[in-house]
Amino acid sequence: MTWKSRGEASSRNVIHQRWALFLCLGSFCTGMLFTNRIWSVPESKGLARPTATEADQLNVVSEGCNSRVLQEMEMKREYSEDFKSHNSIQNLDKTISNLEMELAAARATQESVRSGAPVPEDIRISDQSPRKRKYLMVIGINTAFSSRKRRDSVRETWMPQGEKRKKLEEEKGIIFRFVIGHSATSGGILDRAIEAEDRKHGDFLRLNHVEGYLELSAKTKTYFATAVNLWDADFYVKVDDDVHVNIATLGETLVRHRSKPRVYIGCMKSGPVLSQKGVRYHEPEYWKFGESGNKYFRHATGQLYAISNDLATYISMNQNVLHKYANEDVSLGSWFIGLDVEHIDDRRLCCGTPPDCEWKAQAGNICVASFDWSCSGICRSADRIKEVHRRCGEGENALWSASF
Repeated sequence: MTWKSRGEASSRNVIHQRWALFLCLGSFCTGMLFTNRIWSVPESKGLARPTATEADQLNVVSEGCNSRVLQEMEMKREYSEDFKSHNSIQNLDKTISNLEMELAAARATQESVRSGAPVPEDIRISDQSPRKRKYLMVIGINTAFSSRKRRDSVRETWMPQGEKRKKLEEEKGIIFRFVIGHSATSGGILDRAIEAEDRKHGDFLRLNHVEGYLELSAKTKTYFATAVNLWDADFYVKVDDDVHVNIATLGETLVRHRSKPRVYIGCMKSGPVLSQKGVRYHEPEYWKFGESGNKYFRHATGQLYAISNDLATYISMNQNVLHKYANEDVSLGSWFIGLDVEHIDDRRLCCGTPPDCEWKAQAGNICVASFDWSCSGICRSADRIKEVHRRCGEGENALWSASF
């Protein structure tokens, strides 16, 4: 080979090396471009990538939803727990209420004993037992020192005597007592006469109260406070000793309202407030009832009315602060003003004497109580009550066959 041919071959090799290097570089760049396009993630059409602000807003919404879900779950859990404990709370409230009533009655009894109120022997015995006997009603017959004939006429007509009266207490849960206080001269002839009468009949409830016509409001308050502490009854009745009463009909009337709290039953009225001095039923505190000519609030007429156990307990607990008006029936009605008390107006508790009560009895609507409005009781009751009993009485069998 000549030097010329060797130079030409060397020159061709150099050229081929340069082209090879160029091709390598081109291939490398092409590969890099292809690799970048393969690994880049294209954005979906119509779906934009959220900005930083939008991402924060989404986080807030997410947190709010989670918080609301947690709150609803917590509310449901609390509601479930409240629902489960609702009955338990109701039972607890009822138990507490009963305990408060028993405590109030016990305190009132203690106060009565401290003040010298008499406690009958049968009540002392029953107090020693774990639980006091429950009665249907206590009937307190308001009487005075001068009313011996009236009391005897009641004993001979509608009030059972002796063993029948005791049997009535045991079997029917009905207690009768003539209600009277003491004379201004303690231990005087009037008190001794009542004590002798009580030894004979055993049907008196003596109050720690000085008798007097203008003291009827105080006597009524003392009667309810004393009776509720001596006997645990559903109802406490006050009736005057010149009124005729059908006991079975009274019991059947009261039991209809036995399940109701705070019941006040009677013939409701709202008579005029009398400001003139010297007239019957004059109200010295007439100015409290507004202008002249105004009427009283609704209250039961005083001849006969009944109140439930909780109202009698209320009187006992608050007897030192309950205001007394001149008229006893007005005073009682005023003590319930402002309380959640159901006033029940039953006109069978204020029928007239024959022929009124007789016609009603013949029609099957037997009266609970009968009296003359003109006399605020049966006129000449000691003489006439037997006739009223004969014509308007329900009959003795009605009492013993009644189911209370």
